[in-house]
Amino acid sequence: MLGAISSIGRHLVDAVFPPQCPSCGATVQEHAHLCGACWSRIRFIAEPCCACCGLPLEVDSGPETLCLPCLTERPAFERARSVMLYDEFSRGLILKFKHGDRLDPAAAFARWMRRSGSTLLQDVDIICPVPLHWSRLLMRRYNQSAILARLIAASDHREFIPDLLVRTRRTPSQGALGRKERGRNVRGAFAVAARHLDGVSGKRILLVDDVLTTGATVDHCARTLRKAGALRVDVLTLARVALPDRAAV
Repeated sequence: MLGAISSIGRHLVDAVFPPQCPSCGATVQEHAHLCGACWSRIRFIAEPCCACCGLPLEVDSGPETLCLPCLTERPAFERARSVMLYDEFSRGLILKFKHGDRLDPAAAFARWMRRSGSTLLQDVDIICPVPLHWSRLLMRRYNQSAILARLIAASDHREFIPDLLVRTRRTPSQGALGRKERGRNVRGAFAVAARHLDGVSGKRILLVDDVLTTGATVDHCARTLRKAGALRVDVLTLARVALPDRAAV
């Protein structure tokens, strides 16, 4: 009975407010679903990719192949996987979610991330987001990475700890910084929350963020977790930048 009432309610809402594509606003069949035209513009990441950072590779040389940057300097995390490339189209989609109060695509984004990170989710104990500094969280009102992490954890019945990591200081925006500058910018900016210190040792942790650019942020988060005793840290993001000079690590 309650299910029938709920279904009727959804149909009434859809009749008054038809589902719209979160990117272009075109009418779609279901809420938070992209229209066909926008869907075709997403550059989804698939194999072959670097076994560590998930950078798409042109040649399939086997499942353990590493890109040159990861061979040169292995990051602190074990594996990173992303749904799509961060380009002009996906940037607009993600920025609406990140800064424009468009939370309606979150469930779809989380489903895509679960699919892309299926191998990571097979053996994870804790899922946590990359944290925002409290002052930035106050201005933005929500942490988009925490929303995605919570949805992924709930779907896979994993422990979700939103405040496992904290930012100890507010860092300047990373947007205009290169890899080395980003690394210096976030160095020492993260810590494991004191009340969770005893629960990190020996745990396999999945770190969730929206976009992986140079990887400096997730690398320092992973180092912080490993220093606290984490057995392994993997990274799952919605999108990633493919940089020719430093391929995402």
